Amino acid sequence: MANSHATTLKCLTLGLDQPEFWARTEEQVFARDPSVPHAPKRVHYLNAAEKKQAIRNALRYFAPKDHAKLAKEFLKELDVFGHIYMFRFRPTNYEMQAYPIADYPSKSIQAAGIQLMIMNNLDRRVAQFPHELITYGGNGSVFSNWAQYHLVMKYLSEMTDEQTLVMYSGHPMGLFPSHKDAPRVVVTNGMVIPNYSSRADYDKLYAMGVSQYGQMTAGSYCYIGPQGIVHGTTITLLNAGRKYVGTSDLRGKLFVSAGLGGMSGAQPKAGFICGMIAVIAEVDRAALDKRFEQGWVTEKVSGLDALIARIKRARADKVPVSIGYHGNVVDVWERLAKEAVKDADLIPELGSDQTSLHNPFQGGYYPAQISFEESQVMMVENPDKFKALVQESLRRQVAAINQLTARGMAYFDYGNAMLLESSRAGADILREDGEFKYPSYVQAIMGDIFSLGFGPFRWVCTSGLESDLQTTDEIAAQVLTDLSKESKARANELGKRQIEQYSDNHHWITHCGEHKLVVGSQARILYVNAEGRMRVALALNQAIADGRLKGPVMLSRDHHDVSGTDSPFRETSNVTDGSKFTADMSVHNFVGDAFRGATSVSLHNGGGVGWGEVMNGGFLLLLDGTEAAAMRARRMLFWDVNNGIARRAWAGNENAQMQINEAEAFEPLLKLTRPQQASDEVLASLGL
Repeated sequence: MANSHATTLKCLTLGLDQPEFWARTEEQVFARDPSVPHAPKRVHYLNAAEKKQAIRNALRYFAPKDHAKLAKEFLKELDVFGHIYMFRFRPTNYEMQAYPIADYPSKSIQAAGIQLMIMNNLDRRVAQFPHELITYGGNGSVFSNWAQYHLVMKYLSEMTDEQTLVMYSGHPMGLFPSHKDAPRVVVTNGMVIPNYSSRADYDKLYAMGVSQYGQMTAGSYCYIGPQGIVHGTTITLLNAGRKYVGTSDLRGKLFVSAGLGGMSGAQPKAGFICGMIAVIAEVDRAALDKRFEQGWVTEKVSGLDALIARIKRARADKVPVSIGYHGNVVDVWERLAKEAVKDADLIPELGSDQTSLHNPFQGGYYPAQISFEESQVMMVENPDKFKALVQESLRRQVAAINQLTARGMAYFDYGNAMLLESSRAGADILREDGEFKYPSYVQAIMGDIFSLGFGPFRWVCTSGLESDLQTTDEIAAQVLTDLSKESKARANELGKRQIEQYSDNHHWITHCGEHKLVVGSQARILYVNAEGRMRVALALNQAIADGRLKGPVMLSRDHHDVSGTDSPFRETSNVTDGSKFTADMSVHNFVGDAFRGATSVSLHNGGGVGWGEVMNGGFLLLLDGTEAAAMRARRMLFWDVNNGIARRAWAGNENAQMQINEAEAFEPLLKLTRPQQASDEVLASLGL
């Protein structure tokens, strides 16, 4: 394999000792590159003593002889940007992207694979705010500062298969001796004492450089760009169609939502793939333009009159279209509610929201009363007033949504804390029994799919070759064909439910290439169950061994899966035995993946619905064509899925109980505690 960039990437072994960093002037350090989006200024809330500590913490990465110069620079960064990013050390002598794995300086192929994944997370085409080390969600950080990036890449270039890199919320604690079957990297993000897990605690800890919000796949280095959520949203819309519209044929149906930034940018593409009229509002012109240039938004519209006219024309034409509306979604909802009184074509079949409402007051959501530019200023200079405007907008948004659902629209929370933050704002979002009026999409749509074991399995072709990705698509399609035939032959209820999911995913994997979904690395996603994941992994590993694939394949998944995440308002919202607020599942997932052979494991506080609201765990697993890799894939992937199915079966989920019975029949070493469900009659006799 040609090492076309290997000479350039040798600088990864130098750490912070690269002369170009130290030669930069202050003007160069603080200049913002207008070609990429930048994170809004943060409000850090540090007092003088805490600011000193933040600077002291940052200086620990550097020799004392440089402290005087850097201390002043870091104080200015803290005052100007609200965080010490260490912009002086942002690399510019190479393009940040996923290079072929052979180009990385390394002594361990697994370590090289992790280097590739880190650089893909920070690729300007992939990351939301690449220069601030934020991959998606407004604050989903890969690292807290650029010094950490350089140290990590240096450690990974030096480590052997007898060492493990330990990561504390972006900080590389160092290389520790381990063994070849241990993870090469163990990551934790945001592991704070529970009583100190408020949003205010996060703001302070992040500003001081001692903790960070890793989202799900940002701080665990396995984000693959918005393709991941394109597939997840496609599957969600198809199943929402079955449940609410009575069909998975969604041609000509109207879907309205908001957000075109990080992961939310996938919504218009998924709607288009489903044949829908997708209208997605976005206040940030740069985010809208980015999705239009990628082809994920097919049209841009400004002005409510123009938008209404375009929706009417699309309804008449019944041709798929993805419309990016430049403006605030509150205005869209209110106008649709008004127009729907006289025109039923303007009642959406499906509605949702994917603004970053886990971070509502620092750039995750923008109020309708003022412009995007005015918001950028007010959130820093008058945060109390900004918060009040955000909450007023949420109340208006919910009021309009309520009017539309009364006329037949189905609305679901798309895991962004919209229901939670609306309730905190005093919106009319609660039923008389205190529960939310609208379900989480997991609770209503995807929870039963997760309970069958189907979830976002991913892989990256580390060769960087498009031909390798095409080969993996063909391999996965054949596995799905075989699994579907086997499920049909069983002729039972479980087989029927599996076939539906296999069919959706077979359609996806055989058509995704034509939709040009790759952004950054040559990656793919597929919703498939434990047996499917193992079969795909083993088939990919064999293809590497026999040369059909020209390089290793890195496996991962979104943490948003059957086992990876404990989140009472999203992933575990359909767990009804009272345990949805516990986090045993995600912690066991993290630990179990570690000793079953994962290349990297991660455990995060936060992810999707916000800091303090969720715990999630993830993994990376490198396939290199060896029997050792095949063994790790078999034992780890079976556990990674069935851990969550067992928990859901114990809670009483019907799909999970059927699926875990099949798993137990498949694996004789699996022995489970079975729930003995009390009857309604017995409980009724108690008179409670």
